[in-house]
Amino acid sequence: MSGFVYLAFAIIGEIFASTMLKLSNGFKEIMPVLGLALGYGVAFYGLALSLETIPLGVAYAIWSGVGTAFTALIGICLFKEAATRNKFIGIFLIILGVVFLNIAK
Repeated sequence: MSGFVYLAFAIIGEIFASTMLKLSNGFKEIMPVLGLALGYGVAFYGLALSLETIPLGVAYAIWSGVGTAFTALIGICLFKEAATRNKFIGIFLIILGVVFLNIAK
């Protein structure tokens, strides 16, 4: 399987885990806590497998950048967090950074 497929699973796991972290209510809700443990397990396992074919700096930047951007969008859509112009500019810059990293390799 391609390193980028593993990386996609890692990103999905990280986004899921971050969402569960919010739902855990400060680790007071057991099911979201179990979900975040599973999600981060999938995230780090997928990231580790992706590193067999993708350079560390590129893989980590994509994993953290895309995960951060999507987590911010989930915060806006699901948790009714503020959808400000600066937040969208930040998300755009994260995505732009990921694109430049992929071009630079």
